[in-house]
Amino acid sequence: MPGPLKPQKKSFTVYFGGPLFDVKQLIGNAYLAESIYEKSHGQYLCRLPQDIARGTDRPQARRDRAIRELYASDLAVFSFDGAELDGGTLVEFVLAKAADIPCVLLRTDVRRAGDQTGNASDPWTLMASFYPRTVTIRAHSLSEYRKRQARRTKATRTDIVRLAGQHASATASSVCDALAVQIVRALEQVRRQPPRLPRHLRVEIYQWLALLPALRGKPKILRKELERALERKVKKNLL
Repeated sequence: MPGPLKPQKKSFTVYFGGPLFDVKQLIGNAYLAESIYEKSHGQYLCRLPQDIARGTDRPQARRDRAIRELYASDLAVFSFDGAELDGGTLVEFVLAKAADIPCVLLRTDVRRAGDQTGNASDPWTLMASFYPRTVTIRAHSLSEYRKRQARRTKATRTDIVRLAGQHASATASSVCDALAVQIVRALEQVRRQPPRLPRHLRVEIYQWLALLPALRGKPKILRKELERALERKVKKNLL
């Protein structure tokens, strides 16, 4: 396993895109975001999808809130698990690319999917591949879990001992922590890649980003919000 990361002074906000529809997804999102914070020594601050959404919001208000959080974020991590990619996550990824946000695509699912062939190709739809300022992590989480669990329970023969000792959750946590280190290093890599958005188009593109999904709100307020987001990204050398 790679050595510990050095403490960083500058922090970056990270949009954490992925499903949030069951307890496993909620727990996984939360633990991984906290582990990324720990492994990066507070440099990367993930914004969780379940913390952005509000149950009282109407559908478009929920969507608009997520999009505005995405636009305001410095970087993004998208969960690309599943036999088919989550539709909402895929839309968010495309919007992130429109805003020239550095992205990490995370695949922990051991299954192959999509219309690409060959072991070296991405296991998802072709239309979600080959975008700039994007780093992909493909981790075989089930295989890693089994290897770690075999070492942990080698001398344990009873289910009672394994359950009472919380072996399964400890193993899952160690897999997640190792994955968080990979994500932090991928974030470091992708944020150092040069922007693709031409400097002379920055202002116009970020004004268009509010119009593209028809965000609700007063045009002047939306324009100022996107201008502030652009200024922050420029100051951090992201654009």
